[in-house]
Amino acid sequence: MKQQGISNFSGKRVWVIGASSGIGEACAKALLKEGALLALSSRRIERLNAIAEQAAPNQAMVLPLDVTNHAALQHAYKMILDNWGKIDLLLFVSGMYIPLRAEHFEIEAAEQTIEANLLGPMRAVALVLPEMLKAHAGHIAIVGSVAGYSGLPKALAYGPSKAGIINFCETLYYDLLPEGISVHMISPGFVATEATAQNDFEMPALITADEAAKEILEGIHRGEFDIHFPKRFSRFLKFLRILPYPLYFWIVRRFVKI
Repeated sequence: MKQQGISNFSGKRVWVIGASSGIGEACAKALLKEGALLALSSRRIERLNAIAEQAAPNQAMVLPLDVTNHAALQHAYKMILDNWGKIDLLLFVSGMYIPLRAEHFEIEAAEQTIEANLLGPMRAVALVLPEMLKAHAGHIAIVGSVAGYSGLPKALAYGPSKAGIINFCETLYYDLLPEGISVHMISPGFVATEATAQNDFEMPALITADEAAKEILEGIHRGEFDIHFPKRFSRFLKFLRILPYPLYFWIVRRFVKI
């Protein structure tokens, strides 16, 4: 059994959470061009309004929220159901990145990261699942990171949050495939965004947010579960996962100069 893709985004009802910048903004703008109906969510309402201004009349609604606030998510989803009746695709892109190493580990930063990057998507999925299960249709797409594949420097909280997303998506796929609901696990490498601008090291295979959005939408179009890119980088990290730990750590220390 193969899960369904979205052959045409025109007229599809899409809730983009994390739409105000980076990959989320690029996805939102690409979806607008393809004629999708968008619910745009993030904390920065002024950035969402700027995107909505590019939409056709009644093509976009702005629903500001913080993904760590369950009540705000519930209110936004109720607004969507009141206006549209359902969504065809939940595209969860929101996330935070705080570089952390063991010598400067801060539990408060770790808690914030897990709240936003792991519990945030879980909250959103918990909201949309009941209606999708009733309809035996729908798509759930969650942006994680190749940092979730294995332990990497400066990712002491970010990496575990994204590893949790991988496990969450894998289990969702297993449970939802027989129900007719498609799950798309999205694992980008380095993408030029406000988050990665914090990095003080060379980022291999760096791509633009527009390139990332193109990969994501094409992967959803094809019905892919494992959407990872750029392939020249993500495939290398997938290979590292299967190596014995002594060899894995030697390669990371040899090639990751941070």
